[in-house]
Amino acid sequence: MTTNENKFQEIISHAKEYGFVFPSSEIYDGLSAVYDYGPYGSELKKNIRDYWWKSMTQLNENIVGIDAAIFMHPTTWKASGHVDNFSDPMIDNRDSNKRYRVDHLIEGLADKLEDEGKNQEAEALISEMDRLLAAEDYAGLKELIATNNIVCSISGTGNWTDIRQFNLMFSTQLGSVAEDADTIYLRPETAQGIFVNFLNVQKTSRMRIPFGIAQTGKAFRNEIVARQFIFRMREFEQMEMQFFVRPGTEGEWYRYWKEARLQWHLSLGISADKYRYHDHVKLAHYAKEACDIEFEFPIGFKEVEGIHSRSDFDLTQHQLFSKKKMQYFDNDVDPATGKPYGNYIPYVVETSIGLDRMFLLILSESYEVETLTKDDGSTDNRVVMHIPAKIAPVKLAVLPLVKKDGLPEIARELMNDCKPHFRCFYEEKDAIGKRYRRQDAIGTPFCVTIDHQTKEDQTVTVRHRDSMLQERISLKDVKEMVLKNLL
Repeated sequence: MTTNENKFQEIISHAKEYGFVFPSSEIYDGLSAVYDYGPYGSELKKNIRDYWWKSMTQLNENIVGIDAAIFMHPTTWKASGHVDNFSDPMIDNRDSNKRYRVDHLIEGLADKLEDEGKNQEAEALISEMDRLLAAEDYAGLKELIATNNIVCSISGTGNWTDIRQFNLMFSTQLGSVAEDADTIYLRPETAQGIFVNFLNVQKTSRMRIPFGIAQTGKAFRNEIVARQFIFRMREFEQMEMQFFVRPGTEGEWYRYWKEARLQWHLSLGISADKYRYHDHVKLAHYAKEACDIEFEFPIGFKEVEGIHSRSDFDLTQHQLFSKKKMQYFDNDVDPATGKPYGNYIPYVVETSIGLDRMFLLILSESYEVETLTKDDGSTDNRVVMHIPAKIAPVKLAVLPLVKKDGLPEIARELMNDCKPHFRCFYEEKDAIGKRYRRQDAIGTPFCVTIDHQTKEDQTVTVRHRDSMLQERISLKDVKEMVLKNLL
């Protein structure tokens, strides 16, 4: 699939100009691969998070949430395998001293081949890379790089070192005196906070298998090649749910959540053609089955969410390292034996979605530059964000036509009536057309204009973002109209 780098750069510029995303510490020239969310970005991010949280915990009676700490006992990461296994194959260019992730280097060439219409060559290259990664054949990967004349983007040379593993966890010290402090890690994922609290949650919430535990929160990875705006960052946010099931049923639950999670994405009104599944060739050390839900960004199909059948690896490991039993007593009767299933360590099916990637997905899907034809035949461009109303940063803009004749007072009264129920925006400045365009650019689905006719018959003009249709409705019906469209 070819990429649209120009559109991607337009989205990045738009995100900054309209207060969605800023480079972190920009007054000090920024910090690589770290970003801040502005007024509209923080609101959109919160709305996506809330929409996910509601779908998991409110709409599923057997899923509850937790909020685990970022810092965890360091043995947690030894038990989980992150200390020994959480690493990526890296390669350095001797001339530029720049380090690359091997898969990113090869994928970069594959993207270039696709842009040139050489799709079969690109697919063969990725297939061979996947095979070598699965076999951990680093000599073969280096040979693949050399054979395809992949060079450093800075030096322009192929003077590569051998490939080696690089651990992605950030470490720090816990304690007031560095010499006496223990090394701990910033969590590279939120899942382990769920696993170590499995029994606490199960007992206090009186959950019965099958049940899930959901969590959202920050995670940190020392990505050597963090790139593509907020798609790959060193500090990011995950939305994860671990679903605990009876051993032997994990396959059917894996298939269930694989379909259920795709349906969640489609519930936002995004076309199914923009999504695809990608089954993993190389499985993580804990996985029985794994796939990604990929979305067609302007930079091509990329992973947004992962569904993994994690077996009983995590709970077994924590039982081994902590010497605490992580077993569940299941008193349901096994039809094969006529006896209760008894004690066992549950298997786990995981759904893990990157909140920042989902945010970028919404920006990518929503951004459009429309060419409009005026009455005199001339044309004009309209930049509009078609953000689904249920997650839009602002739901309603309240716009008095002029700043006099009592219109602002009526507008303020409407604003005060609506803002306890959803996010509103009030503006008096500039011509009404300019105000509409600013709201289009941040994705506000509805604008209400209070004019002189409002004083006469208590009606207002509602302008719809996507169609630009304007209709006259009763002032008292505005709040219900918006609420109806947020369902």
